[in-house]
Amino acid sequence: QVQLVESGGGLVQAGGSLRLSCAVSGRAADTYAMGWFCQAPGTERRFVARINRSGELTLYADSVKGRFTISRDNAKNTLYLQMNSLKPEDTAVYYCAATTSDAIRTREDQYEYWGRGAQVTVFS
Repeated sequence: QVQLVESGGGLVQAGGSLRLSCAVSGRAADTYAMGWFCQAPGTERRFVARINRSGELTLYADSVKGRFTISRDNAKNTLYLQMNSLKPEDTAVYYCAATTSDAIRTREDQYEYWGRGAQVTVFS
């Protein structure tokens, strides 16, 4: 059973940066394509970015394109989300997710494994 643990969340001023990490344990990270989702209070969880098993192919939600970068280090079994030019509307709990399929997946129900989330708060 794979386990995912996010870290790196926090409080940051608008325009600032944060890097989230997701540690993968239980199985090798390159077994899974991975994604980041976020959920703001009172809203549904939504897709942020995904990366395939090898790390060569990425996809982003329009709202974060050009500001966020998803990457992975399979040797370290770790997924990353570099978040730059943060805005107050980026405030949410960010979740790391994993799926055994390497197909492009952007829906929450397409990911089998989830972390517990990391809070990101952006103030103006």
